[in-house]
Amino acid sequence: MDAVRLIVTSRRALAASGDAPGTLTEVWQAQALAQAIGSRLAVSGPPELRGEALGLTELAGRGCGVLAAPDLDTSDLRAAQLTELDDARHTLLCLGGLLAEVGIALIGMASAADETTYWQCMEAIDAADESRDRVREMLRKLAAREEAAMPETEVG
Repeated sequence: MDAVRLIVTSRRALAASGDAPGTLTEVWQAQALAQAIGSRLAVSGPPELRGEALGLTELAGRGCGVLAAPDLDTSDLRAAQLTELDDARHTLLCLGGLLAEVGIALIGMASAADETTYWQCMEAIDAADESRDRVREMLRKLAAREEAAMPETEVG
């Protein structure tokens, strides 16, 4: 399935998750999807993104690691459904939005959580924020590449 479609599905599921366990499951799913997208970009994305994409893979993996892995059937794991990543720029724009929403959802959870869940949320917020920083850096590099590829216009 296309990366953007999976991101949209994750955004909808995160918005619809009503309780803390549901939200944590969707946060984990989003981080796993970010990890898969980072991995895909590191292997077959534009060369100038590969270092940042590896960093995204590691950070999103950390985001998954601080949360208990949900009990999901393999067919329900969105990251495992990733088969296409056609437009890196559009995918990264959408992924940045998803990671921002993950942070917002976790802030809401942390404010009403017990101490253990609070610290899990704080670490997951940190991982999502750092992942989003990597996404922004990749978008910056793509913009620089596109700008460098544009022909110079003569000033007359």
